[in-house]
Order: sequence, then C-alpha cells, then structure tokens
Amino acid sequence: MTEDATQSYNRRIEALRDHEYPMLKGSIYLDHAGTTLYAKSLVDRFAADMTSNLFGNPHSASASSQTSASRIDDIRLRVLQFFNADPSEFDLIFVANATAGIKLVAEALGDMPGGFHYLYHQASHTSLVGVRQEAVNSKCLDDHAVSSWLGGNHPIAEVGSQSTTLFAYPAQSNMDGRRYPLDWAVKLREHDRHGQVLTLLDAAAYVSTSPLDLGNSDSAPDFTVLSFYKIFGFPDLGGLIVRRQAMPVFQHRRYFGGGTVDMVVCSREQWHISKTQSLHESVEDGTLPIHSIIALDTALGVHRELFGSMRDIASHTSSLARRLYHRLSTLKHYNGESVCTIYSLSSLDSGTTLGGNGPVISFNLRNHLGAWISLTEFEKLAVLRQFHIRTGGVCNPGGIASALNLQPWEMRRNFSAGFRCGSEADIIGGKPTGIIRVSLGAMSTIADVDHFAEFIDEFYRTPSPTESVSLATPDLGEAQSNLYVQSIMVYPIKSCGGYQVPKGAAWEVRAEGFAWDREWCLIHRGTGQALSQKRHPRMALIRPSIDFASGLLKVSYAGIPPRRVEGEIAIPLSADPTVFGSLTTSRHMSSRVCGEEISAQIYTASKINDFFSDILDVPCALARFPPGGLGKSMRHAKAHLQRHQRPSGIGSGPAGGTPGAIGGVVTPPDSDSDSDRQRILLSNESPILAINLASLQKLNDEIALRGGGGGKPVGAEVFRANVVVGSSTPTPDSFAYSEDHWSRLRIGHQDFKMLGSCRRCHMVCIDQETAGKSEEPFITLARTRRFEGKVFFGTHMCHMPSKWPDSGSKRAQFPTISVGDKVSVDPI
Repeated sequence: MTEDATQSYNRRIEALRDHEYPMLKGSIYLDHAGTTLYAKSLVDRFAADMTSNLFGNPHSASASSQTSASRIDDIRLRVLQFFNADPSEFDLIFVANATAGIKLVAEALGDMPGGFHYLYHQASHTSLVGVRQEAVNSKCLDDHAVSSWLGGNHPIAEVGSQSTTLFAYPAQSNMDGRRYPLDWAVKLREHDRHGQVLTLLDAAAYVSTSPLDLGNSDSAPDFTVLSFYKIFGFPDLGGLIVRRQAMPVFQHRRYFGGGTVDMVVCSREQWHISKTQSLHESVEDGTLPIHSIIALDTALGVHRELFGSMRDIASHTSSLARRLYHRLSTLKHYNGESVCTIYSLSSLDSGTTLGGNGPVISFNLRNHLGAWISLTEFEKLAVLRQFHIRTGGVCNPGGIASALNLQPWEMRRNFSAGFRCGSEADIIGGKPTGIIRVSLGAMSTIADVDHFAEFIDEFYRTPSPTESVSLATPDLGEAQSNLYVQSIMVYPIKSCGGYQVPKGAAWEVRAEGFAWDREWCLIHRGTGQALSQKRHPRMALIRPSIDFASGLLKVSYAGIPPRRVEGEIAIPLSADPTVFGSLTTSRHMSSRVCGEEISAQIYTASKINDFFSDILDVPCALARFPPGGLGKSMRHAKAHLQRHQRPSGIGSGPAGGTPGAIGGVVTPPDSDSDSDRQRILLSNESPILAINLASLQKLNDEIALRGGGGGKPVGAEVFRANVVVGSSTPTPDSFAYSEDHWSRLRIGHQDFKMLGSCRRCHMVCIDQETAGKSEEPFITLARTRRFEGKVFFGTHMCHMPSKWPDSGSKRAQFPTISVGDKVSVDPI
C-alpha cells in the first residue's frame, strides 16, 4: 500500500470510527491480539437477522431446523473460501476458540494406538504448550532446532519411522508479533519419507490482520486453528481447518456426544456407529452454537464492507507498526540511553530468514539509569489515559523467557518468591517478568499510534539531568512545634465511605489499627474476592456510621438508590454468631483480600446482603474479619521503608522532580524486620495511614500549575487516610513531604512508628462525594512523586505500646487519640 493509499485508508477509518465503534468514547484500544473490536453494523445486522428469521436446532426436520442447517452449511463454505481453502481438500470444524481446536487435535492423536510424539516451537502460545500433556514425549524447539530438523536430524532420537509426530508452531507470535515460515509444513512433509509427521499451525494471531491462503493443500498445514473474534470482534467462535490427508487421525477419537453418531445402542449392548459423511459431523459434539455461526455470516460481510480485503488491512496495520516502532525506538533519555527495549523485529525488516513481524510491538521501559519500569505502575497510568493495552506474560512462556533471557531456574525462583500470573511482583532479580504489548487492528489509526508514543515520551523519557534527591533530614524548625491531629477517619467497611470521628471523642487505638477500621468487607458471592472501589466506584457512596448507644453499625447510600433499596440498614457491632453462616457452609468458598486467602465470617441475612448487592448491581455479601485470630483469620502488614526514604537510596529518584527520575528497580522485599509483623485487619498494607496537610497543599499547587483535572484541588478524603496531620500556623514549603523522613510520631500520649511511604494506585482518582473518576491526583503524583517507578503519597504507621514505667497506666491499657491532639515528630 502506497503512502497515499495508507492515508486514504486511515481517513476512511477515522470517518467511520464514531459511528461504528461508539464504545471507544475517547479510549485508545491497542489490544487487538487479545480480541479486536466489533462494529455497530455487525451487531445491528445480526440482531435484524435474528428477529426476522426463525432458527431451530439443526438436529431436526422442522422448517426452522432446516433453515439453521442450510445456513450453517453455507457459512462453513464461505469461511473456507475466506481462506481460499477448497472444500474438497479441507473441512472446517466449528469450536469455541483456537484453544478448543488445539485440544480436539491433541485428544484425537492421544487416542491413536501408541499415542504420538510432540514438538512445539518456543514462541508457542500456552495452549500449544499444553498439548505436551497428551503426548508420549515432547520437546520445545527454537529456530536453530527446527532448521536442524529440516536438515535431517530429528529432535527426538528415539522416535521410530512408524511413530506419529506432531509439530506445532504459531504463524505469528502473540508475544512479539514475529512471524514464522508458513512453508515449514511442506518442508517437513518433504523430509518425512514415512508420512508420520503432522503439522499444526496456530494462525489465531496471524489471521487477525493478514490473509491466510490455503489454496495449495499439498503445502498447507494439516491442522490450522484460529479464533474468529480476533478477526471480526464477534462472534466468540473458533475454527479448526483440517487438511483431507490428515482426517484419518480422528478415526480413533472416542465417542462422546450427540450429533456425531448415526446410531447408539446402550441396552444390554454398548455400541455406536459414528457419522462418516464428513469430518465435521463426526467431531462436532452436541448442538452447534447456531446463533454464533449465524453471526459469523454477518461478520464476514460487514468486515469486507468496512475494511476491504485482508491485504488492505495487512498493509495499513504494517504501516502503523512501522510508525510506532520508529517512534519508540528513537526515544532517548538526555544521556542517550534508550527509553524502550523492544523485542519485536523492525516491521521494516521483511527480508529476514523468518517472516518479518506482524503489527505487534512488545517492549519494556527503562529509566535514564537503565533501571526497568514497573509494569504495574505503567498500567496505572495507561488506564487513566484510557489506553487499553496488554502487559505481563501474555500467555507465551517460551517467548517471554527468550526475550527476557529468563532461565528455567530463574522462573522457578520467581515462583518461589511469590510471583504468579497477574501479580504485582514484575521485576525480580533485576529482570522484568513480563512485557508491554501493543497490537494493532483493522480499525486502528495513525492518531492511536501517535497518542501512545506521546504518552511514553511525556511520562517515561528524561529530557534533562535532574538533581539527586537529598535524603538528609529536613530542617523542620518551628514547623513541627505546631502540629496537631486535624481529623481522624475510620473505614468500617473496606473500600466504602469513611466515618469521621467526632471532635472530643477519644478513639481507641488497637494493635491492628484504629477500632472499627476495616473490620468488614463486601465479597463477591461467586468468587469470594473482596470488592474494591477501583472496580466498583459506587462503594464510595456507601456511608457507614457507628452508633455506640444502640450498638449498631448503620449504613446508608449517598447516591440515587435503586427503588428496592431501603434508606438505611443496621448491623450489630457485636459479633453475634446468629447472623453469620456456619463454618461448614463458609468453608466451601474461601474469601480473598489483596490476594490473600482469609477466613471471614459471612453474613446470612438477605436484608443486609441484598442492600449492598442492589446498590452495586453485583451479587455480594457482607463479611467480617474481627480482631485476633490465627492462621487465615490473621493478616500482617506489608509496608516497609522505601529506598527514597533510606540513606542508601540517594539518587534513586526525585521527590517532586521531573518525570526523568522515574525508576524501575524493585523496592526492597517485605521482611519481618520492616513491619515487625504488625497485625492488620482488612487494610491493604498497614494498621494506620497518615497524611501531612502540607504535602496535600503542595500537591494541589502542582495540580493547579499543570491544569490537571481543570486545576481542581483534591481533598484529603481521596487518600483514605486515618489521620490527617495539620499545623495551627503556616508551614514552610520545605515541610511538604517531610513525612518521608519521619521515624516516629507522638500523638497526645501515644507513640507511633512509621512503616514507610504508601504506594498509590488510581483509586485516588475516585471522587469520594460523587464516585466520579478523573485523572487527578494520580497524574500529577506520577510526575512529582515517583520513585523506583512507583507512585507514593502518605505514610504507613503502627501504634507502639507504652513501655515501663508507663505500662501500668490507664492510657497504656486503653490507648486513645483525639482530634486536636498535639503531634510531635522524630526524624529518621
């Protein structure tokens, strides 16, 4: 496609985007390798087709059933024609997705006498890796090993001439977009004198933006799997295309479900006869997903109308990939160090020994000192800027290991250190555990690519040298002599609204934190996972209050409630055993808070649980995690001093500098010595969280200066702190963020130990009065309070019990603090 043609295609897509993809609403979608987007025309036409025709179960002779059967036959042929596959040489089996197609092949080969041997390329999706569980033996091959095999050296020496071997590989890596030769299938077939080598091509990533031509069955893979939602966005359906010469593989497949047999005998004898007219009839168990297949017919038509041919899409997306590759690869820090470490091949390089690269750019970010940027922190910013993108291991273990140079022992070590798929431990042993993946699709535009490149430039490129952080203890002068507790807040129900402690009330401080703070939570009835404001912003409008006179926790909703929701519910403060489910019942589903399995007491009253479920439109239940306990009924603090708070952290990042000091080195691991195994209830990291009003004022000044969120200041409540420390007199500008250097606080007569800065996520962007979302204050914090690639605001702390000679006093036995109490600071 010429430059003019590319511009013409791009203008056409920009013109139709608002109408065809209204769900974007200002978002930039860059995860087409996961699934592409479905057009409004597709949904509308499918709905019209469904409401104007009557489709019955095709396993019948009724008119509606025959209509379905006829349409399915036509669509099956149309899909084969889409891939230029002659129906006399290939058959198409409808499956749930590419993984289901792979599984179908693996089970059929496993049912063969003697089983099969399995070889797979290291760039394979995890679904291809899983086939090894069905094989007699297996081996993972890199490019060199495949070349050696093509040269006559079979990778598995013990494989005999009569042994069936399956070789599987991706047409395009879903990890980095690298393409592999489509002629490997025919080359292996030419070297296979005994006809015992079969090939399985995972084309799911490839066909989303490129034409696959199966016009020559002699050179085609024996099995080709794909997912239609990666091409059209909808329906959620997959396909397995089988070459005629490979169809005998399914002869030994065991009978399972209806629709695949001509007769079944089950009385006195157990006998059946499979259908033999076509392969798809003998393997498509049960009733086909009729309506999804009907939708596929519509998808094929709409796709061509909107985008033209697959070659047009391939040219456009390749052009975008080249543009993005160039912009990312040329981003440099002030000292000449690259911002991006890119794992994909240059899209310009189509003449490699392999097949070049598809429209996928995978990379990681480094700061100007060469330290890796945390993927978790990257995602927080990307979400706020409405980029839809994929990070992590992207279900490609071999590709990730190769790109990141992770040895098997390192991956096992990472697992032992607590790393799991989806965990926040994304830099271990000085290496990232995953990547950032941008994947483009038919409806991607030049603007999408440019906005993303500008985002990386704005937040992750260091434009000029920055001053090192001075970690010397600030000279607080008189500023600390006028400090006091401005407010105290507790949050009885995790992630819900707070209860402000009245002035004059002496509030108890317990080992786990403030009394009644985060003792309850809402858990999903299906998964047991604790609900969070990040996913359910309306939780901010659920307002608890504590009525000691009546012994009740009263809960109201500050938003517009559904009709069926009462104005207020009341929950006993006492742990009344009659309101909870039995241990036997609750044992069937474990609850999880911040990834930890806990033993919580789950309320059984429908009136209570329906109140929360109706407000959030989520099936949830109230649960309680009372103080004390052992094992899963006890949690410990994870907070620890960060490197920017330690003398050893000099130069690790700015406290209020430019984005250039963004780092990526992992913070020191949690340890018993850091938190002294402080008990917590349902808080994320520590017993108590405090913020300094001088720091909040500094932050709001920055927001006003940069104009973020319209320059609107944020209140202390968005940080969900328990204690807000203010001053009765104006404080110098240098007092802002002085909490980084506090070691202890004394509030009234009580001592508190500082446990380290609080790492922030974009939950701070939820307005606690309206439940609305914005970019601030996280965007400004990301620019001014990022250390080691992570964003911090506020400080964790825990209560320190009184020691002799004060340990026998009333205030030691029942420690309390109050709003207005004087605060004194001990620096680090």
